[in-house]
Amino acid sequence: MTDKSMRIVILDGYTTNPGDLSWDKLGLLGNLTIYDRTKPEQIIERAKEAEIILTNKVCIGKKELESLPRLRYIGVLGTGYNVIDVEAARERGITVANVPAYSTDSVAQMVFAHLLTVAHHVERYAYKNKQGDWSDSIDFCYWDTPLMELAGKTMGIVGLGNIGKRVAAIAQAFGMKVIAYSSKPANMLPTGIGKVSLDELFIHSDVVSLHCPLTAETRYLIDADALRKMKPTAILINTGRGPLVNEKDVADALNEKRIAAYCADVLSQEPPPADNPLIHCPDAYITQHISWATYEARVRLIDIATENVRAFIQGKPQNVVA
Repeated sequence: MTDKSMRIVILDGYTTNPGDLSWDKLGLLGNLTIYDRTKPEQIIERAKEAEIILTNKVCIGKKELESLPRLRYIGVLGTGYNVIDVEAARERGITVANVPAYSTDSVAQMVFAHLLTVAHHVERYAYKNKQGDWSDSIDFCYWDTPLMELAGKTMGIVGLGNIGKRVAAIAQAFGMKVIAYSSKPANMLPTGIGKVSLDELFIHSDVVSLHCPLTAETRYLIDADALRKMKPTAILINTGRGPLVNEKDVADALNEKRIAAYCADVLSQEPPPADNPLIHCPDAYITQHISWATYEARVRLIDIATENVRAFIQGKPQNVVA
């Protein structure tokens, strides 16, 4: 039954639900207002009567928190919660909850979508067929790029959380050797994964996939020094956070053919400025931060976010980060 006295505001609902899903279950928990997008200067006015707000990428800082005296709960429509000043929220007794692990399979799938793009260039050849390249070929087959088999290659994974472990399992299913840089002790790593130092991972990997959180220590984890340690045939994949890599250093390495490819679903600024050094860089394969956005993952996201709100209202908050 709807509690009309409980005001719930979604500040930026469009990317989570552009119209193919429903907020109806959340709407049963209170008086729900949904905004597709909210500019920073609109936050306080839109949320001033709300006890509960949900946000994906709209930042809620100390200034906003001090201007929202009715606010009791912030639900992040995602796993990362760096858009919230959690310390300021904690000081004001505001609960902050996120949605963990909803996109594990989708993000892992994107890692291999990128990797297989480099290995087989399927979209390129499908397009070239439409241009008549195969029809014009004098041979029964046609290719003009290197083609690569994954079996026997070494996948180096930085960070073995939910997504890193799923990527490792898929890599093993392809017949790849998997090594990892992880804070977990070696005896706690999944079967068949070798624990190595970061330098060893860079040196020995044919594919490096980043799955660590963005912290002060991991910002620019991949810089010119790290890239110099990689094989010239190495493929670097980033579906984590854009600032895990120094984008200029990666662009320089690609332009100088010091690594084979950079595949990313994230950039340091999103959407990127037109002069981002990777946008037009050869052998850079950039997608628009969509690995999380499969239909199935977004259904899970809304369901878990709704249950987070329900649990909070019932006095048993879950997935609390502050």
